[in-house]
Amino acid sequence: MKKTTQLRTLLSRGNSVIAPGAYDGLSARLVEIAGFEAVYASGGAIARSTALPDMGLLSFSEVLERIEKIVDACDLPVIADADTGFGGAANVERTVQAFEKAGVAALHLEDQSFPKRCGHLDDKALIDVAEMCSKIRIARQALRDPDLVIIARTDAIAVEGFEAALNRAQRYVEAGADMIFVEAPQTTKQIREIAVRVPGHKLMNMFYGGKTPLMPIEELASLGYQLVIIPSDLQRASIHAMQRTLAEIKRTGDSGALAKHLTTFKEREDIVQTSRYLSLDKS
Repeated sequence: MKKTTQLRTLLSRGNSVIAPGAYDGLSARLVEIAGFEAVYASGGAIARSTALPDMGLLSFSEVLERIEKIVDACDLPVIADADTGFGGAANVERTVQAFEKAGVAALHLEDQSFPKRCGHLDDKALIDVAEMCSKIRIARQALRDPDLVIIARTDAIAVEGFEAALNRAQRYVEAGADMIFVEAPQTTKQIREIAVRVPGHKLMNMFYGGKTPLMPIEELASLGYQLVIIPSDLQRASIHAMQRTLAEIKRTGDSGALAKHLTTFKEREDIVQTSRYLSLDKS
């Protein structure tokens, strides 16, 4: 089954598909090994993996290369963060075509002006509704595979207010978006109201420490959120683990005291399938 069709099948089951955020091939592989059904290629996490903030500083080519690595590293449907489409209408067409060729099952475009910034940062700016609707229509027309899920994200809550965000969401559905992503609701009441007032499939961005309060996955499913992305938790956990290990190495000269917290040599080689590649030389 095509990954696009596989994702649409998952979204039609009536529960919430959880897609943890990956930022490279290894993190995507770990999401798959952990038993998840989809993986989110987080633009913010990809940016931070290069030691840059999520402020639109990476080029289209840099992001695309990482998306390709994530798709290649696992057999899961990949939901990709396509930011603003990396520019205007022509950029959106090229971005969608390149991401589709890379093998993603879904992608989301947002209505921030370029360069964008993390949805949970302040001082964002938006393009007008008509321009965003045009981007959505162009994205739809650019596809070869009609099953690829086009997700429209709006950051309007922080800029224009909650009602404006809902109005934008409605317009984006009418323009052809398969799913709506209202970024950074600030209360559970807003989360519930989005579920009632926005038609069609919906995505919720849910992670600890952001502007959006955490809600149980069962409740999100009952409200009608078919997809829940958790963009940065894996990277934040990795940063903490590396800091702890570095501190121990700095203190004692090695990481032996943390042995139970380290992946073994064999486990690491199993994850990257070393034996499979070695066997190719013997065939």
